[in-house]
Amino acid sequence: MMFASDNWAGACPQVQRALADLGPDVAPAYGGDALSAAVNARLSEIFETPVESLMMATGSAANALALAHFAKPGGITLAHKNAHVMVDEYNGPERVSPGLKILGLSGHAGKLTTDGLGHVLQQFPDGVSRQGRLTCLSLTQATELGQSYTPAEISALAKLAKQQIGLGVHMDGARLANAITHLNCTPADVTWRAGVDCLSLGFTKNGAWAADLLIFFEGQSSVEAGYIRKQMGQNFSKPRFMAAQILAMLEDETWLKNAEHANQQAANLANGLAACDKCSVPLMPQSNEVFAYFEANDIERLQKAGASFYPWPDEDIPDDLKQADKTLMRLVCSFATCSKDVEVFLTQLGQSPHIKG
Repeated sequence: MMFASDNWAGACPQVQRALADLGPDVAPAYGGDALSAAVNARLSEIFETPVESLMMATGSAANALALAHFAKPGGITLAHKNAHVMVDEYNGPERVSPGLKILGLSGHAGKLTTDGLGHVLQQFPDGVSRQGRLTCLSLTQATELGQSYTPAEISALAKLAKQQIGLGVHMDGARLANAITHLNCTPADVTWRAGVDCLSLGFTKNGAWAADLLIFFEGQSSVEAGYIRKQMGQNFSKPRFMAAQILAMLEDETWLKNAEHANQQAANLANGLAACDKCSVPLMPQSNEVFAYFEANDIERLQKAGASFYPWPDEDIPDDLKQADKTLMRLVCSFATCSKDVEVFLTQLGQSPHIKG
């Protein structure tokens, strides 16, 4: 019953085969190989616009590079106060871009709102204040509470930021595939068409071994970021092993099918928990993450039975949905989560499971 993180899952079969097929074959280094050259062409087809991309080992590195791309002296990035770039990356973006500040904004259920963003923008006339100048708006898709921004919500935030300030819009898409399958939209609809300039696209959580991307949409160039990537030690000598994973994930929509499976298992789990009188689900999942309030004795019993899941801060849960006498726990499903895991977990909790998919 592994619900600790989708990072715990291994590589999906398609990625394993792609890596095995490479073997010891010789190929030009530093992106001169055919597989690396094919990545941008394939991404341009999927996103329906010309793109430039840089391969990265981790999403945190991609995020740091993205914010560095937009950074200027005295620069400030706006993000949700619980965003990964704000909380989980140990000041990584600030280390890559000395002098960069990330300003955390409040939101609703893990999302920034136009009202909240507008209030902050008013404090920076023409994008500048005594604190510095705004350079980037960073959005997390799906959010740290498993919610998905709709294309309209992204468009409204991006339009507000760009009209008033002209700053760049970055998306942390570690779980973008999960959001796309939930929203039933195209990759283009939820990124550049909605005003996103630069995308950290995650494959590792979704079935790759170690392969993430930083994608620049039309109007943005990867040239300067390429130099910073070199300084970060992220310019790999054998990127074909990353390219093979990415192309395998994109082939036959594997990346979306993996995400759809994870989302379905999360929905099954959330529905079972919501039907149980022992816990409550404040926000139904809009990706592959489930957040639910549990009693302390049930948490201990489930963990002793072999369940891996962890507590999560509930400060961004709407006040009327909080459970002061219970602990908010995060449970994450992946492409490797099977229905049996969900069934056993709910049975251990004392809830009869009704599993779909």
